[in-house]
Amino acid sequence: NRKIHYKHNRSSSTITMAKRKSRSTSVNKKKEKIEEIDVEEGVKNTKQKNIEITVDDDESDKPEVEQEKFEVVDEDISSEEDDEDAPEVMEIGSSEENDEKIDEEDEEIIGEEEKDVPELKEVPSFPSDGRYHNKQRCLVLCSRGVTARYRHLLEDLRTLIPHHKKESKLDVGKSGSTGKAVTDIAEMKNCNTVLYLECRKRQDCYMWIGRSSEGPSAKFLLNNVHTMDELRMTGNCMKGSRPVLTFDSSFNKVSHLKLLKSLFTDVFGTPRGHPKSKPFIDRIMAFYYADGMVWVRHYQIMQGQAENAKEANLEKKEHGTAENTSLVEIGPRFVLNPIRIFRGSFGGQTLYQNPDYVSPNEIRAKNLRAKGNTYFGRKQAQNKRKTRKENVVLPEDPLAHVFN
Repeated sequence: NRKIHYKHNRSSSTITMAKRKSRSTSVNKKKEKIEEIDVEEGVKNTKQKNIEITVDDDESDKPEVEQEKFEVVDEDISSEEDDEDAPEVMEIGSSEENDEKIDEEDEEIIGEEEKDVPELKEVPSFPSDGRYHNKQRCLVLCSRGVTARYRHLLEDLRTLIPHHKKESKLDVGKSGSTGKAVTDIAEMKNCNTVLYLECRKRQDCYMWIGRSSEGPSAKFLLNNVHTMDELRMTGNCMKGSRPVLTFDSSFNKVSHLKLLKSLFTDVFGTPRGHPKSKPFIDRIMAFYYADGMVWVRHYQIMQGQAENAKEANLEKKEHGTAENTSLVEIGPRFVLNPIRIFRGSFGGQTLYQNPDYVSPNEIRAKNLRAKGNTYFGRKQAQNKRKTRKENVVLPEDPLAHVFN
């Protein structure tokens, strides 16, 4: 009894098992073919032989069949149990029939695999595991000597920034460095960003925004400040909710505005999962660039529903949805006039300087000069009137002494 292995010499494809039959019938057929070949060559070897068989077709039109090889290995089969456990032998047929059968089996296997594969679900771009990873903290403080308006503005900003760290008023004295003091406080509080209000002469307020460790930082002049208590707006939002930050198109075009956009995002953008924040988005902070200044507004997102079907149909025709979304201003509102952008924290190399910036001291001096010019003009008019009266001389009246 011999065990026969089939090898195919073609490099293009490997023929796999197409149809299986019982081992006894296939082995008998192979034994007869091998004995005929051994008699013709005059060689009989019972150990192992490589035999090449060429098949010649009678019809000349048919293409020649490639050579095929058989590998014969002697093996003793002792019992019927060994016959059952032995590997099955593949029946050799034409390559085209084998390819067709292989393709059918592959299609069946692929169909079964496709049934077993589960359907893919859409995965969000930012999957959340419910943990607090982006640990951003913002230090919010002001200098000593701040007025009531700017103190109320500071409280409003702390309300809008739930990830802030509170600090008392800063007083470094005449010889101290404000930037170094603020940086040291931020390091002690483990804060990444800083928002500092510096008030001078109890009338000018400057806002510093930047990163505490290595910078950059930006200095602004605050103008047109209106707090929430002053405006009495009808808008309202949940305290601690995360805002949607919207920026004007110019923030993507101008180089220094791109840097300011990243700073505003770090300071006013509430990180997801912060313990003091709420997992809701019901407000918008808008930043617009006009007249060389940044205009900041704060709105509430209102979701209105139509009262009847007619209004719902009109809303759907105009806006595409039956719900009406609108914005209601909450406050505060203020204008930031950029002065300089520094490379470091509260100092260092100047990255940008506003050429159109005019100091409020110069504006006040100009106004005082205008008032001084008015006073000078009034005094000049008085002197002219006096000299004119002195120069006017009345002629003597010849009849003045007649009745004396």
